[in-house]
Amino acid sequence: MTTPNAPAPTLELVLTIRADISPAVEVGPSDGGTRRYIPIVGGSFDGRGLTGEVLPGGADWQLDRPDGITEIDAHYSIRAEDGTVIIVRNRGIADRTRPGGQGPYLRSSPRFHAPAGPHDWLNRSVFVGTITPAADRSHVMVRVYESS
Repeated sequence: MTTPNAPAPTLELVLTIRADISPAVEVGPSDGGTRRYIPIVGGSFDGRGLTGEVLPGGADWQLDRPDGITEIDAHYSIRAEDGTVIIVRNRGIADRTRPGGQGPYLRSSPRFHAPAGPHDWLNRSVFVGTITPAADRSHVMVRVYESS
């Protein structure tokens, strides 16, 4: 039995998040590597039908593995201008040793948990994120792409 191939996914930029951060808190050596967390203290976002603020109180939990990869696991909330609070969990990796001369590889898979209403489309798609830290380490820019 032959089944048709699904079309290759495409990506559309749907959200840009500026997450303001505080200096990292080093936890130290642990199972699997060295752990730290980076407090998320605020910020803003805008995108497809959605604008608002990053709420303080989240954090990016990181694990530096022995193979040079950093695992990223950020948990935070955003509030849209209409008052809707949306929970974000953003897991990914950072590879600062990747060959190719294009800088570090920082990619993530954001998941959103929005209540029923105008923003619940965020619950129904797969997203890919790119992460760009500011040179002064005051914030990171997360560009969120929806996969078709």
